Amino acid sequence: MNQFSVVSGKVVDELLQGGERQVIDRVRAAYLLHAAGNSINPDSYFLRFPDKPDSRIIALPAYLGGDVDVTGVKWISSFPKNTAVGLPRASAVLVLNDYGTGFPFAVLESAAISAARTAASAALAACTLATRPPATVGVVGGGPIARTICRYLRNSGTPLNQVRCHDLDETAASALSLHLAEAYGSQAAVASLDEALQCDVVVLATTALAPYIPAEQALRPGQLILNISLRDLAPELLLSVNNVLDDVEHCLKADTSPHLAEQLTGNRTFVTGTLADVINGTVRPAPDRPTVFSPFGLGVLDLAVGHYVYTRAAEADKLLDIPDFFGGAR
Repeated sequence: MNQFSVVSGKVVDELLQGGERQVIDRVRAAYLLHAAGNSINPDSYFLRFPDKPDSRIIALPAYLGGDVDVTGVKWISSFPKNTAVGLPRASAVLVLNDYGTGFPFAVLESAAISAARTAASAALAACTLATRPPATVGVVGGGPIARTICRYLRNSGTPLNQVRCHDLDETAASALSLHLAEAYGSQAAVASLDEALQCDVVVLATTALAPYIPAEQALRPGQLILNISLRDLAPELLLSVNNVLDDVEHCLKADTSPHLAEQLTGNRTFVTGTLADVINGTVRPAPDRPTVFSPFGLGVLDLAVGHYVYTRAAEADKLLDIPDFFGGAR
């Protein structure tokens, strides 16, 4: 009989805390498996609503080979107005399917898994692409994703000594700076957008639907922009930087800043390569240029982190088994 289990958000949170380096390792391995063709990662599917243009629900189906050898789908919603009534912006579930039979064997609360894989991707990029340890870090966007990215940056060795926090909601920026000071002893402060953008490493973690950082914004050689929210930068800015993506085909769609740059130029010559290319040594970003890392967010990363959480939950006897979940045994 096929078994089916649930992993609650509380358990997911418990198992991810303290496992940041292991999660980064799994995200790194997933990128390399994907680059080697040992994965299937079709387009994400967006469910949008005419009367709620800022809201969406996305399905990310994928298969990841190697030691993981699992398939599944993340179903994640983003409703930014939730925060006005005290609810998280994002909510998600991850379904894991057995590759041999196709049967789902687990469903995991996945908001934390999604945040962890996003943050691990950013931290891996910082470790791989930064030319030196940053003296200053700028964070644009003060929500849970920004907090998680900061946690992963620090646990991967990126110092958070001087942090400049900016958000359109100054309360959110203040809360983030207070959190960083209390959690890591950072000298963190609320800053203007320009002050945040002048830092050695800049994290863009907003819900922006269109670019607001103008083409005239000065970026300097050696500066690293972690373009996590993807739609903050004017496309013209990307024409004079090292553009490192997680996946070229996936990133050049849905009106991301790189996609707008492709539409602007009519080509992809501005793309330097993927993060896996840099890890493998087949691409070397030019040291005399700023570097922008733009990750679209691949479903294979959710599988990598979800499988890690599921395995740890099974080892800790924290799976909630659902007997007789499948009605037809034969």
